[in-house]
Amino acid sequence: MRLLSALLLAATPALAELPAPVSDDDYPPLIPAEVRLGWKLFYDPLLSGNRNIACASCHHLRFGTSDGLSLGLGEGAIGVGTDRRISGENVPELRIPRNSPALFNLGAREFTRLFHDGRIEADPARPSGIRTPMDDEMVSGFASVLSAQAMFPVLSADEMAGHYSENDVAQAVRSGRITGPGGAWEIIAARVAGIAEYRADFGSVYAEIAGGRAIAFTDIANAIAAFIAFEWRSDSSPFDAFLRGTGTLSPQAAAGLDLFYGTAGCAACHSGPFQTDHAFHATAAPQLGPGKAERFEQHSRDDGRFRVTGQPQDLYAFRTPSLRNVTATGPWGHAGAHLTLADFLAQHGQPDALATYNRTALLPDLPDTKPDWAIADSPADAAAIAAAATALRPISPGEIGSILAFLDSLTDPAALQGRLGIPLAVPSGLAIDR
Repeated sequence: MRLLSALLLAATPALAELPAPVSDDDYPPLIPAEVRLGWKLFYDPLLSGNRNIACASCHHLRFGTSDGLSLGLGEGAIGVGTDRRISGENVPELRIPRNSPALFNLGAREFTRLFHDGRIEADPARPSGIRTPMDDEMVSGFASVLSAQAMFPVLSADEMAGHYSENDVAQAVRSGRITGPGGAWEIIAARVAGIAEYRADFGSVYAEIAGGRAIAFTDIANAIAAFIAFEWRSDSSPFDAFLRGTGTLSPQAAAGLDLFYGTAGCAACHSGPFQTDHAFHATAAPQLGPGKAERFEQHSRDDGRFRVTGQPQDLYAFRTPSLRNVTATGPWGHAGAHLTLADFLAQHGQPDALATYNRTALLPDLPDTKPDWAIADSPADAAAIAAAATALRPISPGEIGSILAFLDSLTDPAALQGRLGIPLAVPSGLAIDR
């Protein structure tokens, strides 16, 4: 089998760009007890301001570690995935502005930038080793960028913190108290420390805590990161077996691979072992929803990477997503504008993509909020998004089936099912989203 793969690589010039097989060296080592601790925390609503939303609420096992929606609903909504809806009691103020990203392989060493705009990334020049929107206020102690990203949803009023003045976490965030005594992170850490099972778990994982140090928010984030790295490591797909010489691809998937790494040009951005260059590209993807704006801003634009760097060349550019398990992580696009992957591929790179986009996004009912199609309805905004886009080679209708077959070969059942799954209960005793 290995000889067959080697012959294929030698005989097909388009396959010369194939990545090397993924190995254990691509991932840092993990501590099983820390993984199991993070497993409990990931599913525990205790970390949210109103104790009603967990990490798993928007990154659910049943929806490919996403939520199945174009743009999700956080605080004030109930239900899971495509059943998520407003309850009528504490209605969300805004939709989450971007599609919930998948979590596969985020523990791999090469993932040093996270979120659609890369606003968290490794930066050895900073004392914390990580650059975030908190700049110099960023504390040390986060083990990785994956760990640091956990600090953002718990501070967001629309995601997990709760609306202003609803609870102690939301009040701390509103007054700008994030770190230090009385800060939002300390409040969350104190909640966790108040539960005997968590105190015992943290003491068994971290020697300093066993020695008397208080549980810090960074400890919580580090444990959650360890769980994500373990649970959703994804490198046992048919494509991985092909690269290792232990499996083959179907004829249609092989044809799609040839297109992907050859004439279709997909690998120009979706390169490397996880099909991402971790860079930022403007591709004229449709934008919908409230956009990325501060509460005092009235616009609905999402300027992408530009909001991080302020560089004009980064307008409407978003991080290249990894394509592992991509067939299971829809809707697709940074705003979830496409309900099928075939539709996404059909429009990707088309010069008139914005003009011909069919508005089929999956958006739960949310009255009295920003209009969902403000940018799409603005000729000036649509023109600016189109003008910023890099020219891409469109995918022809005849190529879509083969490329879809190849993308399906990136599906890893072990990762999609999860290794630990959904716990029966969490230490807080709060209800788990199933």
